[in-house]
Amino acid sequence: MYVQRRFPFKSVLMWTKREIIFFTILSAVFTIAFELLNIKWLQVPLAPVGLIGTAVAFMVGFQNNAAYDRIWEARKVWGGIVNTSRSFVITVKDSFYIHNAAAANDETETLKIITHRHVAWLTALRYALRTKKSWETSYEDMHAKVSFAYNVPEFTSSLETELAPHLSKEEFDYVMSMENKPNAIISLQSKHLRQLTDEKKIWDFSLLNLQQMLKELTEQQGKAERIKNFPYPKQYGSIGYHFVHIFMWLIPMAIIPSFSEMGASIAQTHPLVGNYFIWMSIPFATIVIWVFNTMLRIGLAGENPFEGSPNDIPISNISRGITRDILQLINEDPAKIPPPFENINHIQM
Repeated sequence: MYVQRRFPFKSVLMWTKREIIFFTILSAVFTIAFELLNIKWLQVPLAPVGLIGTAVAFMVGFQNNAAYDRIWEARKVWGGIVNTSRSFVITVKDSFYIHNAAAANDETETLKIITHRHVAWLTALRYALRTKKSWETSYEDMHAKVSFAYNVPEFTSSLETELAPHLSKEEFDYVMSMENKPNAIISLQSKHLRQLTDEKKIWDFSLLNLQQMLKELTEQQGKAERIKNFPYPKQYGSIGYHFVHIFMWLIPMAIIPSFSEMGASIAQTHPLVGNYFIWMSIPFATIVIWVFNTMLRIGLAGENPFEGSPNDIPISNISRGITRDILQLINEDPAKIPPPFENINHIQM
């Protein structure tokens, strides 16, 4: 999770409390059936289950590594967007011919238009990345699986509301008519820069640098869209899921007989402890199952780093941070600079 402080073990337990309750009940049912109902055939050898556990651990480990690669690539993409955005605005700011005071005022206004248009691009991109895909978990399902609140700005405010302050009426109508809105804004930006060069308001050499930066931003957008639009291969995710659940049902049947034999041995010297030792299999089996299931959940939570779960890349906070940085660079009125997003329960989104 992208939290503002260390993620405590208590939160891990809260995150998986439903599973812990289910695993405890499952282990107790098998133990009651074996010990009280005398269903002794409800057992399997421990050695084969151990081999299955090894295979499951490899499979879940592979899935977690692949999911982490997707998360880390997504974070590098947005790191590139941060750097290029700042460089873009600084370069635009230093690229104007300054002839007189009147021209300087005109160029200041033009700089604000370009900067706000870039803010619109950041806004459109984060909204596009938050758009739900069929293979992603819905926002309602995510909230049903956690016991704490968190804020996803793209789910509480519309794109139209966020874009309108940063674009002219004509540009807003054009962008909203396009399917790929971030791409449309980049196109407007490029066209405007070309026009300024033709009017001899910015250096020709600066145009080349600015076009290169727009190209870099387009490439970063494409990388983010690739992660968003291409899901983690389901054959790997599904196999890991089923393997863990097969292992989950086998573990109690393998552990309970072992604890029964250990209890019989202990009863020879400590009857009180030995006669009830089999019940220790319940917490032990629960812990083993919980460890494997939590590893699986961590991998599943990282498959889609833009969907809006507490474990995602905090693109809303990153975008808002860039917005505040570049608006301050152009000396924008502080009243027009949006505040940072509220991070409920220390979770950045």
